[in-house]
Amino acid sequence: MNSTLQVIFGLLGGLAVFIFGMNMMSECLQKVAGEKMKSVLALLTKNPILGVIAGALTTAVLQSSSATTVMAIGFVSAGLMTLPQAISIILGANIGTTMTAQIIAFKISDYIYIIVFIGFIVSFVAKSERVKNIGQTIFAFGLLFVGIETMGDVMKPLASSPVFTDLIGQVAHIPVLGVAVGTLMTLVVQSSSATIAVLQNFASQAGPDGVTSMLGLTGAIPILLGDNIGTTITAILASIGQSKDAKRTAVAHCIFNISGCLLFIWFIKPFAALIRYISPKGVEIEVISRQIANAHTTFNITMTLLWIPLIWLMVKIVMRVIPEGKSVALDESMPLYLDDNLVGQPAAALQLVAKEVLHCGDVVGELLVDTTTAIEREDKDLMTAIVEKAERARALHGKITDYLTDLFASGVLTEEQATQTAGLMYVLSDVDRMGSLCRDMTLFMQEKKEKKQKYSKEAMDDLEKSLKMIEDMYSETMQVMATGSQENAKKILKRKEKVLDLDIKIRKAHVERVGKGKCSAKMTASFNKILHIIDRMSNSCVNIADAALGQLDFTYFLPKEEELEVSE
Repeated sequence: MNSTLQVIFGLLGGLAVFIFGMNMMSECLQKVAGEKMKSVLALLTKNPILGVIAGALTTAVLQSSSATTVMAIGFVSAGLMTLPQAISIILGANIGTTMTAQIIAFKISDYIYIIVFIGFIVSFVAKSERVKNIGQTIFAFGLLFVGIETMGDVMKPLASSPVFTDLIGQVAHIPVLGVAVGTLMTLVVQSSSATIAVLQNFASQAGPDGVTSMLGLTGAIPILLGDNIGTTITAILASIGQSKDAKRTAVAHCIFNISGCLLFIWFIKPFAALIRYISPKGVEIEVISRQIANAHTTFNITMTLLWIPLIWLMVKIVMRVIPEGKSVALDESMPLYLDDNLVGQPAAALQLVAKEVLHCGDVVGELLVDTTTAIEREDKDLMTAIVEKAERARALHGKITDYLTDLFASGVLTEEQATQTAGLMYVLSDVDRMGSLCRDMTLFMQEKKEKKQKYSKEAMDDLEKSLKMIEDMYSETMQVMATGSQENAKKILKRKEKVLDLDIKIRKAHVERVGKGKCSAKMTASFNKILHIIDRMSNSCVNIADAALGQLDFTYFLPKEEELEVSE
């Protein structure tokens, strides 16, 4: 194999191992820090300063500013976060992503394989899921450096190539060209952390004198600026098909990084001098990796400090770039909150699922109220509308179930998350059953109306009374889902007894009316069928309450109310 192919294959292989290790570490860290992630995510709805902190912490855990940005876009699209809040998250994410470069700058070449071995042994031997995830995190951390070392080894021969050194010389002395190279690299790899790792490795290669870097800090900084621009493409792609605010969030991410590049590109040499001053001293090839990491951190902290007081201006700019359009009528069969881009981030995805289940529950609640009204008024048009709405509610249930299935299939859920998610699917099935029962009752009443079969006024009054009781019972059930209140759950179980008592009284009253000739005996079977549907509705409410009293804690998926308060 010729040397050129060897270098190319080595770079590609090393980069693949690095990205695999980074992604694996991110996934395992999410599992280890699952509960902590929920607390961090709760900060997302606070003031801008806390938003920046939350963005930085979340990115430090996820090891990816793109992942945090995609999360912010998903939350904005779902209406769980305002545009200014999302922008503050993005500012913090840009600081958090510099953590990877700082870690890479540590010289741990002699300890890489022992780290890989320790991580493997811990994950292989451990019985506890948490300890196993910690072991896999250590293993992935070691792989990350294996990839870096592989890239570094194959880059060494490049220093003796006159063609390559001439090419690097041009990039190093033309900042715009360096920005273009950095942007293109990140667009291809889709990870600024990976391209910065490549940059740190490459800059650490010695030039002809064996002491100075072949690229130098002034040559590395423009590429670094380009990396920051290239990473915005992930946010742009994630915003496609999302709400206008989601698109504005992606544009804000672009503005932050592009404005930083346009500002810093005029001060490359002074900025490089500052970084050399605040960084460790020594032979350039020994310290330049840390210098690049410090330049990355300093750039993002500086731009964040500049933009925090100007978030209002950022909002105005993105509102001008993407103006408000005509409002579109909501399709009840389509989810309001789910975001496919967040399937790999369960702590955030499950919050959206919980909100979507509540939304589905509200749709079914409206369906139940309409059913009572339609039966009371014997309104044929409303009955037709109920059947159509029930089909849309069923379609929404299907989409939520598919999303939860994707979450299970992704393999990113912890045992606790998987248990709670299974309980969530159980509750969702009862919400769906309520909608189906509303449709069944409506279709049944439509059929009787078409056959011109009518119940007596007393019978209709009894049915309406039962449905009103179910309405109240279901309303309390929704409260239990939203708050996780154990007391309200117990009240629902007691209401079931009242529903049973009323059912017996209604059946008895019907028999008495039949005996007196007020009701037709032929209507008894159909009347009992409706009462059976109502009884099944009450059972669905009780099932949800039982789940709340059992293993399922619906509030596990949602921040506490005090965490949702937005600071003035």
